Amino acid sequence: MRLFAVALGFCALLAQGPARADAPSDPLSWLGRIASAGQRLNYVGTFVYQSGGQVETSRIVHRVEGGVEYERLEVLDGSPREVIRRGNEVHCVLPERRTVIIDEAAGRRAFPARLPGSPGGLAEHYRIRKGEVSRVAGYEAQSVLLEPRDNLRYGHVLWAEMQTGLLLKSRTVDAGGGLVEQFSFSDLQIGGEVDPALLESRFDQGEGWQVVNARGNDLDERDAGWSLAEPLPGYTLSSVMRRPLGRERGEALHMVFSDGLAAISVFIEPVGDASAIGLGPISNGAISIFKRTVNGHLVTTLGEAPEQAVRRLGESVRAREQ
Repeated sequence: MRLFAVALGFCALLAQGPARADAPSDPLSWLGRIASAGQRLNYVGTFVYQSGGQVETSRIVHRVEGGVEYERLEVLDGSPREVIRRGNEVHCVLPERRTVIIDEAAGRRAFPARLPGSPGGLAEHYRIRKGEVSRVAGYEAQSVLLEPRDNLRYGHVLWAEMQTGLLLKSRTVDAGGGLVEQFSFSDLQIGGEVDPALLESRFDQGEGWQVVNARGNDLDERDAGWSLAEPLPGYTLSSVMRRPLGRERGEALHMVFSDGLAAISVFIEPVGDASAIGLGPISNGAISIFKRTVNGHLVTTLGEAPEQAVRRLGESVRAREQ
């Protein structure tokens, strides 16, 4: 038995191989590789999303041509859904409702392009360090740990493919180390040509389908009419726009606050009788939600952030004095 254990250890040592000269040694450089790889590489794969008791499998196809990104994401479990992106335009296809919702790509996008283009500022809010090398979906992966410096953001563990830096697995954890959510490729092909047909919707959007334009109109911060009484440490305003809610509800003001990784959205819309609205904190898997009424408006704050961060930001929203 001892000889067998020694043999296993020797095999593990051989399997490590020589150190890679092209792999960066510092964790910030790894974050830079992760941020760029998800946007510049061609890849096709299947990944699994986990949050609480929810498990969902999706298929993603990503192609870059002439500096423009093309992507198709299809959810394989439950109700059929597709998200198709061409540059900054996003089409959400809901075949059971025979509806296509058109929007614009937000600053923070879906797995595996989870990081901002310039992730260097994250060190201000997270302690960043390299972890161990392991295997994900058949690839060697370097793990990078982001530990929050306060209770206003979650911790993250990222696994990047050794050669390309593409994010293979992403885990979000709470203050006690418990799993909040996780994305992980189960199979993946990196590089090579991607058939353009794989990027087309598989649903025939013919007669009887409706198209909903959910794209907002960008605003200057000074024209929003709303602000924070107190800033949330580490979170800065990244976008302000007005979004259509439909004929009956009119428009909502949509503000996004981000620390470069975590993002919290604030939606502000006029409301009549607020007695039937469920106010206060709400939990929906990895998403924390907080609702309150201010000056005849419903303020809904939501994001992949701890409940205390979402509540604190929501309670700080104020209408500016005219």
